[in-house]
Amino acid sequence: MAGCRGSLCCCCRWCCCCGERETRTPEELTILGETQEEEDEILPRKDYESLDYDRCINDPYLEVLETMDNKKGRRYEAVKWMVVFAIGVCTGLVGLFVDFFVRLFTQLKFGVVQTSVEECSQKGCLALSLLELLGFNLTFVFLASLLVLIEPVAAGSGIPEVKCYLNGVKVPGIVRLRTLLCKVLGVLFSVAGGLFVGKEGPMIHSGSVVGAGLPQFQSISLRKIQFNFPYFRSDRDKRDFVSAGAAAGVAAAFGAPIGGTLFSLEEGSSFWNQGLTWKVLFCSMSATFTLNFFRSGIQFGSWGSFQLPGLLNFGEFKCSDSDKKCHLWTAMDLGFFVVMGVIGGLLGATFNCLNKRLAKYRMRNVHPKPKLVRVLESLLVSLVTTVVVFVASMVLGECRQMSSSSQIGNDSFQLQVTEDVNSSIKTFFCPNDTYNDMATLFFNPQESAILQLFHQDGTFSPVTLALFFVLYFLLACWTYGISVPSGLFVPSLLCGAAFGPVFSVFSFTTAFLGGVVRMTISLTVILIESTNEITYGLPIMVTLMVAKWTGDFFNKGIYDIHVGLRGVPLLEWETEVEMDKLRASDIMEPNLTYVYPHTRIQSLVSILRTTVHHAFPVVTENRGNEKEFMKGNQLISNNIKFKKSSILTRAGEQRKRSQSMKSYPSSELRNMCDEHIASEEPAEKEDLLQQMLERRYTPYPNLYPDQSPSEDWTMEERFRPLTFHGLILRSQLVTLLVRGVCYSESQSSASQPRLSYAEMAEDYPRYPDIHDLDLTLLNPRMIVDVTPYMNPSPFTVSPNTHVSQVFNLFRTMGLRHLPVVNAVGEIVGIITRHNLTYEFLQARLRQHYQTI
Repeated sequence: MAGCRGSLCCCCRWCCCCGERETRTPEELTILGETQEEEDEILPRKDYESLDYDRCINDPYLEVLETMDNKKGRRYEAVKWMVVFAIGVCTGLVGLFVDFFVRLFTQLKFGVVQTSVEECSQKGCLALSLLELLGFNLTFVFLASLLVLIEPVAAGSGIPEVKCYLNGVKVPGIVRLRTLLCKVLGVLFSVAGGLFVGKEGPMIHSGSVVGAGLPQFQSISLRKIQFNFPYFRSDRDKRDFVSAGAAAGVAAAFGAPIGGTLFSLEEGSSFWNQGLTWKVLFCSMSATFTLNFFRSGIQFGSWGSFQLPGLLNFGEFKCSDSDKKCHLWTAMDLGFFVVMGVIGGLLGATFNCLNKRLAKYRMRNVHPKPKLVRVLESLLVSLVTTVVVFVASMVLGECRQMSSSSQIGNDSFQLQVTEDVNSSIKTFFCPNDTYNDMATLFFNPQESAILQLFHQDGTFSPVTLALFFVLYFLLACWTYGISVPSGLFVPSLLCGAAFGPVFSVFSFTTAFLGGVVRMTISLTVILIESTNEITYGLPIMVTLMVAKWTGDFFNKGIYDIHVGLRGVPLLEWETEVEMDKLRASDIMEPNLTYVYPHTRIQSLVSILRTTVHHAFPVVTENRGNEKEFMKGNQLISNNIKFKKSSILTRAGEQRKRSQSMKSYPSSELRNMCDEHIASEEPAEKEDLLQQMLERRYTPYPNLYPDQSPSEDWTMEERFRPLTFHGLILRSQLVTLLVRGVCYSESQSSASQPRLSYAEMAEDYPRYPDIHDLDLTLLNPRMIVDVTPYMNPSPFTVSPNTHVSQVFNLFRTMGLRHLPVVNAVGEIVGIITRHNLTYEFLQARLRQHYQTI
């Protein structure tokens, strides 16, 4: 990157936050993840498939709709509520499983190592204690890395992938059962292995997988386990359940059901309604209830007490009832919270810059190499982390005098928090009645260290906290992105809590977390619910907003950065103001691949095997001499007849209504109908097929795929006017071919077999690939009538529609394809997700300025 000048751009080389870039359009670059220069952004990839949230109102769906009544509708809704409850319960049980074994392995590891350190501190065999700690950590991290090798999508927190899915992008493999197993077991081992990662982010991903898989009652990984469950066989239902599962994951991680609901709303889902809000909140409550019930029973032995709502608890921040002068904050402190937000935003932006550089380095130098290199990198990070933790605890720690913890409550839960804080104190190399403050932070689970920093005022020296912050900041930044399941919430909270005593612990913890993840609404509610203190609502909101604004000045949030590094075409909430200078005609793709209402099998196979499009417009051509063309070919005749029958006229609509109401049409209408019937000429038997070919009106590429446009064709001949009738998906065409839905030219299209809605959706969500099918038994000259299975009424826009309107329609309705239709019903282009990405719109805007 050129032109990083001045002291203000000192972070330019690392962060790509400033500097001049060589102006080149995306058309000059490869779109599949290639960068322009080392520091440039990665362009969105075209090979990502979008989810189809819009309903396909075709004949099979209408048949199902005709059989529906209020009773069946209520039954369907009841089933959906039961499935949502089951998702919440299962997500809570997943969180219970992870928490139980993380505690078990962590207690085993620290128990063995602590005993060894106490014995070896007098015998001089601390190297043996270090080897024991290395043995535990390297073994756990090695197992976590192996699980990621089995399912690479299980690496990381999973929040970027879930965010993409809820935004409408189908990321391969993120909601499979194998991903869930590798994610759950992997995060268990990575946290127990001493890496600076959390288990809260992977819980969100795990809940999403449960939400996607449970309603299907089948799995690709377990093919033999299948149930005849005909419900929820569409992307629309699946994404709703994924939203519920993600919210349940947040609720289980933090004990924040309302925050989980807002997370699904804020961080991804483009389509939302009131009914979905109730279901997502109910699912979140179910997850919190399940986890709270079992954790309280297991740890306290009092089943049904509900004392531990989430995996991460901060304890309560409240004043003693006897201290009337105590206050948590005053109006004068709001300025202080703004300063905290600025500092947290700056540190969060620095964290994100460094992590982005590391991620790009891994993409260039680690990922292209054999997979074993990723395992070795994880082991290297574990080795360095373990040595740093051990040496810092032994050498850099300061012996501090033990003191009673602050009063934080009187109920059993708060007493338990106090006991946990006191029991986590480590006395390595310190005399009686003193403890090692650095070892107390490093040789404890991260949640215990957070509780120590929140509720043990004055127990850590400033030098220790500064050293701990620097070491933890750098190691956490290095760790996030290696090939293990890893969350970022707890490391961010612990970094902020370590730096906080210089200012205010909880305020700076909030600021640093907000500066890294850039979440506002949902994170505010999550922190309020986690602390059980509504008084902190305004300070948390102010701090998070300022941290977000400050960090956004330099770069994006950590999850958005990793989404961009993967080249996922994510759509933001809205476009920039200047984008409204563009219209639909400026961003659409005019070069279409289309099918006719009646198309030969050889044409469909040719189109499907030579293109990667996931939907095709169903069109007919506009000709001035249609009657002549109808005389020579049955296929062309069927297409033209369909075109005429699908055109709605006022007279035809009135005639249909009059017949349905068993009323008599007016005399003028009756005379007009009679004249129309009399004016129909009998079809001539003259074969004009050769004349059609000589006039070069051959439909391409659908009717005769062996012929291609001539080089001397004009632009008008290549882009002939096409009347738009609907959209048909690739999966629907493949299903029709697999099931042999076709008719011969000597037969009527009515003889074609009909498929039901259940048969069309039977292979969902993984339809056969056209390249894997054996179609030798099909006669290539047979004809397929696609009209019963296409969507005849998709959303469309005019070529003059402004980009902001196109963007809002596409995103809010969860569309996959948006045809552009002119005033006379002719399709002139199509808009997909790629045409609405920020990078594509910027390129089109540059072209717009050049043409002015």
